[in-house]
Order: sequence, then structure tokens, then C-alpha cells
Amino acid sequence: MAKLIKPSVLLIALLPFFILLLRIARNDLGPDPAQELSIETGEWTLRFLLITLAMTPLRQITNQVVFVKHRRMLGLFALFYGSVHFLSWMTFLLGFRWFAIVEELLERPYITVGFSAFLILVALGVTSPKPMVRKLGKNWKRLHRLVYLAAVLGVIHLLWILRTDITEAVLYGSILTGLLGYRLLRFWWTQYNAGKIG
Repeated sequence: MAKLIKPSVLLIALLPFFILLLRIARNDLGPDPAQELSIETGEWTLRFLLITLAMTPLRQITNQVVFVKHRRMLGLFALFYGSVHFLSWMTFLLGFRWFAIVEELLERPYITVGFSAFLILVALGVTSPKPMVRKLGKNWKRLHRLVYLAAVLGVIHLLWILRTDITEAVLYGSILTGLLGYRLLRFWWTQYNAGKIG
């Protein structure tokens, strides 16, 4: 049964992508397909980031190691959807016009914020293999703490894009606040029990 978990997680994580491909084939992305594709892939990037961040608290609360066993793969799916999001933006909204891309990155703060989050995900993805973990040593953990910053930047990016109907961005922001709040409380409690504070 345990052997089926990993392929099942893989298939479920790919499902949104296959659904998007099906919608593209059916021409079912609404009046502005490029914008819809960009928003959908961006939101899935953020969703997988939050799911990845939820793995450690779930393991600690349930005492089930299975959650962290798939954390790396889920994080790489955040990078996968982030890459599709970035490529969609470059291809369909800017037509690979490099000058326009650089101009957008420099002049539109919400794009700068989103691109910064994407660069963090790339750095985390590149350093996720076990040989890189061994090579970086203690610095690996320091680097991978940037995932929290990437998630915060992702929520800000989405909030900026949606502008009027910010319900989803607020929902994701609330989930992220809960996940970060849990970590802070757990850190405080550990320090308190160790006699370092209080």
C-alpha cells in the first residue's frame, strides 16, 4: 500500500496540468485565454507551496512520517507550475519580446515580486537533490527557509493581480499566516521548555 502513495501523489499533482491542457484543447479558457492560463498556473504554484509548507506541521501533529516523505516532490511541483506560469506570461502575454519582458520586470512591482518568488523556487529546486544537500551542509537549511519568503511574495503577487476580487488571495494569505504562526508558536514553545526564554 505504501508503494502506491508516491505514484498516487504524482498523478494527483499532475491532474491540474492535464485539466488545463484539456481546457486549452477545447478552447475553454474564457474570453481571455492567456490571462486565464496565467492566473490558473500562478494559483496552482501558490497552492503547492502551501501544501508543501503544510507537510511538516501535519507530520508533527499526526506523528506520521509519510507527510515529509513527499514534501520534496510537492515543492518541485510548485516550481513546475511556477515555471509554466512564467512561460505562459512570457509566451502568450508578451510574445517572447525580451525588451518588453525586462521592461515589465523593472517597471511593474507586482511582476517584480512574482519573479522574485519564482527565482527563489528555482534556487530551491536546483538545490533539492541529495548531493546538493550534502554539499551545502548547514547552509542548505538556511537557503531553504526562503520558501517562507517565496510564499509571502506569491500571496502579495496574487493580491496585486486580482485587485478587485481578492477573496482567493485573502484565503491563501490566511492559510499561510496559520502555517507560519504554527511554526513560530512551536519554536517559542520549544525554546520555553528548553529554558531559553521565560
